[in-house]
Order: sequence, then structure tokens, then C-alpha cells
Amino acid sequence: MDDFLEKFFPAVYVRKHHVKENNYCKYNDKGLQLFTSSLYLAAIVASFFASKCCTKFGRRPTMGVASMFFLAGVVFNAAAQNLAMLIIGRLLLGLGVGFANQIRGMLNILFQLMITIGILVAQILNYFMSSHHPWGWRLSLGGAGVPALILCFGSLLIPETPTSLIERGHLEKGKLVLQKIRGSDAVEAELGELVAVSEAAKGMESPFKGLKRRESFPPLVVTVLIQVFQQFGGMNAIMFYAPVLFQTMGFKSDASLLSNVITGSVNCVATFVSSVLVDRAGRRALLLEASAQMFLCQVIMGSIMAVHLKDHNTLPEGMAMGVVVLICGFVAGFAWSWGPMGWLIPSEIFPVQTRNAGYFFGVSTNMICTFIIAQTYLSMLCSMRAGVFFFFASWIAVMGLFVAFLLPETKGVPIEEVKERVWRKHWFWKRYMTQDDEHPDKEVQL
Repeated sequence: MDDFLEKFFPAVYVRKHHVKENNYCKYNDKGLQLFTSSLYLAAIVASFFASKCCTKFGRRPTMGVASMFFLAGVVFNAAAQNLAMLIIGRLLLGLGVGFANQIRGMLNILFQLMITIGILVAQILNYFMSSHHPWGWRLSLGGAGVPALILCFGSLLIPETPTSLIERGHLEKGKLVLQKIRGSDAVEAELGELVAVSEAAKGMESPFKGLKRRESFPPLVVTVLIQVFQQFGGMNAIMFYAPVLFQTMGFKSDASLLSNVITGSVNCVATFVSSVLVDRAGRRALLLEASAQMFLCQVIMGSIMAVHLKDHNTLPEGMAMGVVVLICGFVAGFAWSWGPMGWLIPSEIFPVQTRNAGYFFGVSTNMICTFIIAQTYLSMLCSMRAGVFFFFASWIAVMGLFVAFLLPETKGVPIEEVKERVWRKHWFWKRYMTQDDEHPDKEVQL
């Protein structure tokens, strides 16, 4: 929004309107990139403390802390008078993300679907607020306070989970909550199972220490690589900076925001498609198909931009609309594959003992890579021009090879059987399983 740029990034505003700056460099500004990326830097830091908070105090307090950070961040952003206030607000929002990630639960595709719905709502809000001068950007940033308030009141109203209460020694409270959830007093059998699982967990070695065992190497490597590929395929570069990209091609501000709403709608619908197909087609099939689709979209987009978009012209209208269609194709491929699979597969490939620790590494890796992409993309676009699309295409090619040769299928495999049915039977990863039986305490240096 011009009002936003003029107040906080005047150099970008001048390049956009008054200087014959080349198309690819109008928005190249480290402060603008920091405004986007600082949220994820704070989320990385917060996740270290949030995990312990969730374990010690439970889900409800963690949820409440997340909402407080969100609300504080909204206040700083909506009332911002300078760039420092904007960055502080983004950092506070990032702390909220770090704490909120602890309560995602195990319905990972549903979690991803809710994210895409939230993105779409934000894009629609931005589109309508762009015509309100000069306060539209404040209304957009302030709108984040609505879900923050819902989260805040929700943390006061919902009960704590029985598992969390039992793990923290509140057996009677856990029993009462379980009775309320089931609508029956006859919960002794289920309560006994939860107590047994909790006691067994206390007797286990630290999950982080368990990750050093040889048999933990395959799921840990796969989890980390999935998060790297999920970000370096270019999806968040497009979702974060789509309006910038559309304006680079010659769209006006309102048209850019409207095109962003279109891509957000595709993102939302395609994520829903994934929830329908994932247990029918399998994880590998969706990822392989999407890798090919995403690769082609990036290569064709890069070719069109390289040939038809020079430093100081605009794309012909037909070409520009073609790029929008290609972006939608790219977004759809990601949304029914790498988006939800990036969270689903890591939740399926670790044994129970190391599942939480392994998932923590996955989330942390994702946040680090998201920060890198958010902080560097505009500079890459300026220096590489259309070559940035081929950069992402090369990563997607590697992603496809990774799935084809190193990613096992976990469709229909219970967690307790994943070691025997997945890792021991994989042509490459099985070598890390056989020796471990002979030397159960042998550790691998990661």
C-alpha cells in the first residue's frame, strides 16, 4: 500500500513512483525484508521456551501466553509511528507464533488448512483496506487482533487436556475433564491407559538424547530435509511477496492485491483437496506429481520473465495473466503436497519416544528457512532478475529426486510399526537399523 510505503519505506515509495528504477529492484530494501522476516526469527527463539512452558504448565497457559504476545504485537503494528515500532510488533507476533505452534495437535492437514484460510482472510482484508486512505494499512495490521482475542478468550474457556493434567500429576482433575469430554463417569479404563502411558514416558530416556541413537538418524534427516525443501521450493517467496511480484509485471496496486486474493483462494482449495487425497493416493505420489508441476511452472514463469520483462518495460497483458495462471498452478501443487505433507510426514516417521523432539527440530528448521527466504528474496529478485525462478526450480528438481529415492511411504503405517515396516525395508535407510540391534546404545554423530 502506498500510504504504508510512504510512511515507513520512503525510498521504496520514491523508486516505485518517481524514479526510473528497473522492475526487479523497486522493492529491494533490507528494512522491508526485515519487517517480513523478523516474525520468524522471534518464532525460532520462542519455540525453545514454549516447549518447556507447555510441558510444565499445560496447553491452556501456553495458549494464553501466545494470545498476549499476539495482542501486544497488533497494538505496536497498528499504532506504529516508525519502523522500530513495526519491527517490535513483528517480533512480538513471532513470539506468539512460537508459543501457538505448541498447541497444533496431531491433525496436521487440518492445521495447514486453517493456515491457508487465515492467509486468504488476510489477503481479502488487505484488498478492501487498500482503498481507505491514509489509514488502510493500520486497519489491515490491526485486524490481526480479532483472531488474537478469540484465542485469548478461548484459552480461558476450554478445558486443559486430560493427558497434560495427568503428565503434571493432577490425576483427579484429569479424570474430571475426561468424564466431561466423554459425557460419562465410566472412564476408568481410558484413565488407566493414560496413566500407564504417562508413567512409561517418565521412565524413558530424554527424547533429545534418543535422537542421538543410530536408528533416529533416518527420520531426523528426512524431517529436516522436508522443511528445507518446503521453503526453498519458493512457495513462501511467492506468498510473502506476491503483490510485489505482480507489480513488477506491471499490475497496479489494487490489481496486485486482487491477484493475491486469487492465489490465496487456490491455496485454500488445493489444501482441502490434499485432505481428501492423501490417504488414497499416498504421500509419495502427491509429492512426486506436485514436484513435477511446480518445476514446470517455475521454469515457464522464469522463461516468460527472462524473454518479455526487461528492466524498464511491463509484460504484455496476456503474458501477465499467463504468469498469474502459472503462479496459481505452482501454488496448487504446493498446497496439495509439500504444504501439508511437510507437517504430516514428520509426525508419522518417528517412534513415540522421540516424536516430540524430532518434531521440534522440524519446526525449528522450517522457521530458520522461512526467515532466510523472507530476508533475502527481494535482494535475490533484484540481483538475479528472472533467474530467481530457475533458482527455485533447481531446488524443486532436487526435491523430486529426494522423494523418488529417499522418502519412504508411510500411508497406512501405525507409528508403533514404522520402524519395522518403513525403515527396515527401505533400500538406503535400513543400514541404520540393523547395526543398532547389535549395539543398542551406539550413538551417531549428527
